[in-house]
Formats: sequence, structure tokens, C-alpha cells
Amino acid sequence: MTISTIKARGISVSLDLTVGHIADMTVESGGRQLRPLHRAPWVDANEALPADLPQGTVRLSGDFLCAPFSRSDVEEAPLHGWPANSAWDVVESAATDSGWRAVFRLRHKVMGASVDKIFTLRDDHPFLYQEHVFSGGSGAISVAHHPMTMMKGGGRLAFSPKRFAATLDEPLEPDPARGRFMLAYPARSTDLTHFPATGGGTLDLTQYRMEDRREDFITLVEADHGGPGWTALARQAEDDLVLVLKNPAELPITMLWLSNGGRDYAPWSGRHLGVLGIEDGRAAVGHAASIGDNWLKREGVATAFALGEGRSVSFRHVIGALSGGTAPREITTADGQMRLSADGSTSQVPFDDAFLRIGQPVAA
Repeated sequence: MTISTIKARGISVSLDLTVGHIADMTVESGGRQLRPLHRAPWVDANEALPADLPQGTVRLSGDFLCAPFSRSDVEEAPLHGWPANSAWDVVESAATDSGWRAVFRLRHKVMGASVDKIFTLRDDHPFLYQEHVFSGGSGAISVAHHPMTMMKGGGRLAFSPKRFAATLDEPLEPDPARGRFMLAYPARSTDLTHFPATGGGTLDLTQYRMEDRREDFITLVEADHGGPGWTALARQAEDDLVLVLKNPAELPITMLWLSNGGRDYAPWSGRHLGVLGIEDGRAAVGHAASIGDNWLKREGVATAFALGEGRSVSFRHVIGALSGGTAPREITTADGQMRLSADGSTSQVPFDDAFLRIGQPVAA
């Protein structure tokens, strides 16, 4: 295992170069050290694992790039593609006048394209700014970020405006001998506080309750609101706020993976508790589905980027954490600041509001 760590004032991020997963992220906020990202309990346990596990599951941590998202059924690769399962090299890593910048390159090609991961940290900014760049290649590729956080006592979620939320035709764990789920499949709602439940009634997607043992997956489609797309999770026991931001024109959907003791087989074994994946993407489930006909395309939502010789495609993403666990009602970014409004009060933190390139043209 090889870890590459970068630091700026108030923040550090470590990348596991064997699979391209963020192994650790620490943010100093409110006089505390916050660790917003999850690391699977088996990663450092030196235990025997099933032989057929993808390396990305063996070393499941933090955040990673999925390319494609889910099944690699166009070009042979493990689940979530080579970027989530194979080695990256450090191309550049150095302090800057305002923080640190590092560039990592995937050793594998994806659909013939080279893939770079660019991390930027800024002094006193509680955020990791990251960009992925695909250069060359052919065909099309679906992509998603896969940040995961973990809660000991549940939490409350808030989102930028969404058109609707929808589940797939089938749950992740349909066999009760292997796991369990709580949402209805398939189902759809424009009210995130009242989503159809499998046994009737509704569930509130803005609440993560530890007593709900489940493995659920749901897609949120961004509304046309002209600002950054965002997800905020106020973790109750940790008393902090985890923030994930995107440009909706680049990554038009947010997929939530609720993994709270809902899988009984190894390596999950009922111990993967309080985990929430906040997976911003441009994808359907599976590479073939993403580049073919799918339900999101029929809703007018892009599910892949086109690749081509002599051209590059890039997209950006932000992960951060703040002390204090109040979910905001609104987040705006301007003039080098992020403003968070909740319950009649407003707070602000340093933020590079130009980074997400809201309003600029996006490659197909």
C-alpha cells in the first residue's frame, strides 16, 4: 500500500495510490479535528476476505472516481472501473502560494483515455477541491464520485433543489437471506420527506436513522436552479456538517447509498453501519445502460461524457466539513465565500466560488 498525503493550513488529505481512494481527510474547524469520510472496517483488519472481491471493495475508503459507474459491461474492468480498483502515480505534488496542488495519473487507460486526478487544497478552506480529466480515448464513459461518510448516531440531510427522487426496478438486496431494504422499488416522489416505503407508507429521505437496518439506493435528479448542486449532512453524534458540492451541468444526479447493516454476507457481515454514500454522477447503473437508452435519458438527463482523440473532458467536485451540526436550508457561493443559511441565521466560510464553473459550457 502506498499513501500520498497533501496538506494546507487547516486541512490534510491522503490518497491510497493502490486504488485511488481517499484513505483519510482531516479538517480543522471550530478548534476540532473533523474526519468526514468513511473507511470500511475490514480495510485495516488484516482479515481473510472473499477471494472474488474487487480491489475497490477490499480497500473501500473515502471517495473515489467511478468510470464507469457500477457494472463495467462495455470494456472489461472491475466494478466501478479501473479508476476505483487499480494503481495511480503521483505526477506532481507541491506547495503553492495558497496551499497545495497534486496531480495523480491512472496507470490504466479508460476507453483509451488517460485519466488525471487533480487535488487542490487552500489555506484555511475546509474543502478538498478535486477535478478529473479524461484525455483522448473513444466512445463514451459514465462517471460518478463516490464519497462516503459514517455516523455513530444518525443525522439530518439537506439538498439543493431536486426535480424528483426515484428508485431502481430492483433493490440492492432482494434476497432476505442476504440483506434487507426499506424503500419501495421502483418508486418515485417529488417530495423528499415522503418517499414510498416497501411495506406501505412513506420514509423521510432527509433523516438517517440508526435503527433502520437497510441497504438502499436512490437517485436524486437536480432541478434547474442556476447554482451549485449540494448535499449537506448534519451528523448528530459527531456534531459536524459534511458538505459535498458539484456543478449540476457536469454531474446532474446525486445517488444516495444508505448502508446501515443491510448486508449479512462477507465482508459486510452486518457491521457496515451508519454509512451514507453521496454519489454525484453523470451515469445510469452500468456502462452499457449509461451509453444506451435508459430512464434518465428519457427524462432529459445526460448519463455519459463523449470521449475523442485530441480532446479532453473534465469535471469538478468539492468535499468539506464544518464544526457544528445544523443542516442548512440554503447554500450560496460568491466573492470567495460560502454562505449557509439555516433557521434564520447565516454563517460563512472561505470558498473558491469560481472552482465549479457554474454557468460555463460543459462538454457533452
